[in-house]
Amino acid sequence: MKVRKMLATGSLGLMSMLVLAGCGSSGQSQASNDTARIMSKEVISTADSSLATDIVSAQAITNTMEGLYRYHGKKLEPAMATKVVRPTNNGLTYTFPLRHNVKWSNGDPVTAQDFVFAWRRTVNPKTKSQYAYIYEGIANAKDITAGKKPVNSLGVKALDKYTLQVNLEKPIPYFGSLMSADFFFPQDPKVVQKWGKKYGTNSKTLVSNGPYKLQNWSSVDNSWTQVKNKDYWNAKAVKVPKLKYQVVKDASTALNLYQAKKLDRVELSGDTSKQMKGSKGYSVLKQNSTVYLEMNQKKYPFFKNQKLRQAMSLAINRQQLTKKVLGNGTSAASSATASNMTFNPTNKKQDFVAATAQTGKANTKYDLAKAKELWRQGLAETGQKKIKFDLLGDDTDIAKQQSEFLQNQLEKLPGLKVNLNNVPYKTRISRSASGDFDVVITMWNADFPDPINFLTLFTTGASYNSGKWSDPQYDNLVNQSMSQDANNASARWQDMVAAQNILNEQQGVIPLYQNGQAFMTHDRLQNLDYGPSSLYNMVSLRIKK
Repeated sequence: MKVRKMLATGSLGLMSMLVLAGCGSSGQSQASNDTARIMSKEVISTADSSLATDIVSAQAITNTMEGLYRYHGKKLEPAMATKVVRPTNNGLTYTFPLRHNVKWSNGDPVTAQDFVFAWRRTVNPKTKSQYAYIYEGIANAKDITAGKKPVNSLGVKALDKYTLQVNLEKPIPYFGSLMSADFFFPQDPKVVQKWGKKYGTNSKTLVSNGPYKLQNWSSVDNSWTQVKNKDYWNAKAVKVPKLKYQVVKDASTALNLYQAKKLDRVELSGDTSKQMKGSKGYSVLKQNSTVYLEMNQKKYPFFKNQKLRQAMSLAINRQQLTKKVLGNGTSAASSATASNMTFNPTNKKQDFVAATAQTGKANTKYDLAKAKELWRQGLAETGQKKIKFDLLGDDTDIAKQQSEFLQNQLEKLPGLKVNLNNVPYKTRISRSASGDFDVVITMWNADFPDPINFLTLFTTGASYNSGKWSDPQYDNLVNQSMSQDANNASARWQDMVAAQNILNEQQGVIPLYQNGQAFMTHDRLQNLDYGPSSLYNMVSLRIKK
């Protein structure tokens, strides 16, 4: 997603400097007992649940909005729905009873029709939602996004004011998990229609049905406040009245703010993380998120050569990258799919990545001699004598260091020249989406804990398959896992394992590492409830008095 994009910490922002300048040297906390002060790595790009693609925006929306379900830890619990429902009609029909007398923050009732409106809006090609693809499997969704069927033919309807029914074209084993994701949240039609394209760009254009409301916010702000929503159906469970977020892009600045007791939770990276490792308040949080390289095969056909891609992968020392450059809890990856996320239905101890480790490790283990040999073979096969490309990455300090490391590693391949192109996060995202890159460092954060969330990214024509790698057998296996084998857990597992092995062998994308974020957290913050989609459930948050 959203790519559900994770963000790298790095260069110092102006607002961070202003906040730091006011810290003083007393070390006394200015926090009140009603406010949790949290670092963010970026601004909220949008608060429109149909358009959000990054983790910062997703967190803001999850704090302020509510879907059918919400994760409490790893447990899926009812939210706007009154219960977690089981499908009928051989797994094709879900009927959700909704809570009565629930209001938006403007007093409008939240009804089943609000879900119908939001879902139709997201799949409507005119909305240009990058997450419309995830609706595929709901009746007619794919044809609607392709412009072949009308929006109102989507398989969702309000049976009455408080009953929502969803009809699928095929069983979706992970459908319940999807219902906790922000791109399936309801929207107030009256508000969306009033503001049009301005909806989600500032707090005046928004209403909330979740635990918090955004206060005095616009999309360019480097800080924002969310206050408790008294109209939230479960408001009595929300114990922290105010969340205050501050954008800090530099890890050293973040640590200074933390030590001055101006922020309660900050993210560290690089030398700062290494410095604080083992100290009180330090922790590492593993994430269902991976970082990988995509090669633009449409722009440069020579990237279709498997040996060139394999050579690039084998030329990268991932242990050095994660331990010496990043140093923030990331771990070297042999797969573009996150590990320790999903387990074999017939052997609960077997992790998905472990099941594909043979092909994964064989193609990601650092081996410069083999890499050079494959590179020479690939050059000969493609008729290239030399290759030059730009490596697109973010412009934060740590992202620049990462790019420089990769440049150094890859240029050990004979005849390869790598130019660095570090740009602001939003620019990198837009250029990836439009295909305006040679090779890009990108990432994906799981929207739900299932390998298919990663595997579908790389199918032919997928909206997030920016590099345009394609393999018919891979496509067939992924599609098979979501169609004829969808209700057969064991067969579905084997389909996904086989697909991952193809991706590993071909290095359709080159996995670099799995995200693990280092934090410093003051003990005044308690019950940080981190779910399988790398989002916090702030309903659980408490402040130690």
